[in-house]
Amino acid sequence: MSNEQFKILKTAKTQLGNEICLLGTKTEPQNERMVLVIGIFHGDEPQGKFLIEEYLKRNSNKTLYPQGELSYSSHNPEKTIRNLLFIPCLNPDGMKLGKRTNANGVDLNRNFPTQNWKFTARDEFFGGERPASEIETRFVMEIIEEYKPSLILTLHAPFKVVNYDGDAKEISEKISKIINYPVEESIGYPTPGSFGTYAGIEKKIPTITLELDETCPVEELISPVHKIFDIL
Repeated sequence: MSNEQFKILKTAKTQLGNEICLLGTKTEPQNERMVLVIGIFHGDEPQGKFLIEEYLKRNSNKTLYPQGELSYSSHNPEKTIRNLLFIPCLNPDGMKLGKRTNANGVDLNRNFPTQNWKFTARDEFFGGERPASEIETRFVMEIIEEYKPSLILTLHAPFKVVNYDGDAKEISEKISKIINYPVEESIGYPTPGSFGTYAGIEKKIPTITLELDETCPVEELISPVHKIFDIL
C-alpha cells in the first residue's frame, strides 16, 4: 500500500470519440515495479471492464458519474495498490457497438507490429491495413514504452484457460490454482500480430492472457479474478 491515489494517467480518443483511460498512481514509472492489466481488447468480451471497475470500487472511495460510469477522482489512499496500472476498456467503440473489432473493423489483438504480422481477410480477425494502424494499439504501445511494465495481464473470453507468452509460466500456474483453469502456452491457433507475441515474445515482458468463462455469471468471477489481481 502507499499514500498515492489512483488517477487518470493517460487518455486517448477513439475513432468514435470515446475515451480510453490508463489508471494508476502518481508514482514515477522508473521508481516502481509496474504491472499492467488490460480489459476489453474485444468489444464482445465485456467481462474485463466490469471486473476491473469492481476491483477499483472495492479498493477506493468511489464516486459515480450520472451515467453510472466509475469516476476515479477520489480514493482512499490506504487502499490504493501502488504498482498496478489499469486500462478497464481498451476498445470502447467495439463495446458500444457490441462487436469484436474496433470502429474500423480491426481486431486489436492482430494489429501489433510483430514479425509475424500479415495482411489478412477483412473478417472479424482483420489485422488492419498496416501494423499499429489503430489508435487503441498505439495507446498500449506508448504505455509500455513510458511505464515499462514488468508483467502484463489481459482479460479475454471465452476459453477458460491461462495462456502466457514469455517468462510467465510460474505466475500463470499460481493464477491457474486460483481460478481452476488449465495453463496453456499456446492458444491453439495462429494469432499474427497478437499482443502476446508483441509484448511477451518480442518485448520480453511476461504476458498473460486470462481467458474467462463467458457462461459463468460475471459476479461469480469477482472473487477469483480479484485474488489474481492481488498476487500480481
